[in-house]
Amino acid sequence: MGPTASGKTALAIEMAQKLPLELISVDSTLVYRGMDIGTAKPDANELALAHHHLLDIRDPADPYSAADFIGDAEALAAEIVARGRIPLFVGGTMLYFKALLEGLADMPAADPAIRADIERLAANKGWGHVHLQLSEVDPEAAASIHPNHSQRISRALEIYRVSGVTMTAHKRRQQQQKSPGFAERYELTQLAIAPRDRSLLHRRIAQRYQQMLQQGLLAEVQALYQRGDLHSKLPAVRAVGYRQLWQHLAGECEIDEAVEKAVIATRQLAKRQFTWLRGWPELNWLYIDTETGDMVPKQDLFEQALGFIERKVI
Repeated sequence: MGPTASGKTALAIEMAQKLPLELISVDSTLVYRGMDIGTAKPDANELALAHHHLLDIRDPADPYSAADFIGDAEALAAEIVARGRIPLFVGGTMLYFKALLEGLADMPAADPAIRADIERLAANKGWGHVHLQLSEVDPEAAASIHPNHSQRISRALEIYRVSGVTMTAHKRRQQQQKSPGFAERYELTQLAIAPRDRSLLHRRIAQRYQQMLQQGLLAEVQALYQRGDLHSKLPAVRAVGYRQLWQHLAGECEIDEAVEKAVIATRQLAKRQFTWLRGWPELNWLYIDTETGDMVPKQDLFEQALGFIERKVI
């Protein structure tokens, strides 16, 4: 696990060269076909070194959920273990990791009419107001959701309005009834890769986005925009780095502003990922930089990771 631009893929490929691993992507955007540059999807050379599961399995018009991920990940893990190999989950979508380890509550189905009402309320009064409404009916859920995370706020409030039962109550009910989960059925080693110095990550984020633009990211987003069957509410289009260029193509902002907004949004994403990780139990940290600011060689990171794995097994 780790924040965006921290080097997760590079370390995972290094580990796969030396251990009997198969990589399972834990990323809510890498699943989509035609979204390669902006997702930092592994290229042909990287895939030749280490096969990645759960890449390019959905069209951007077909949303992929945490529940979809759990079903795919559970099946893949069982197949990999049956082959005598080890599944290595790698990515930065923390909700997917949490759902895999803890399970998902059996929530009510989406209600388009209620969701549209919530969207209109947000358009009129802002997501901060909607977040306040959620805190009045489900304070525990509201406390765990950032006021700017519109999708999660909308879903939590929708669940309450549809069923009259809060999302928190749904989750507690499932916890009481659930069968042994992933964490109970497998021996796990949980690793997080990150820099000690947050400013280093900010520089890497800005540099990587510029590299993506040089590689043709705007043309990639334009191809999606011109399809005609995609819209700004889809999870694929709302992905960080894509949403901002989509807004530029829609005439909502100039390209320089879109790029600046994309870099800021990516930094905010990294901050949220750090927030998840700081509260994560049984986590072993691998730092890509030393206390003096020097970069840690990839081989040293691998040796640290191997040490944590061996310690867990022994």
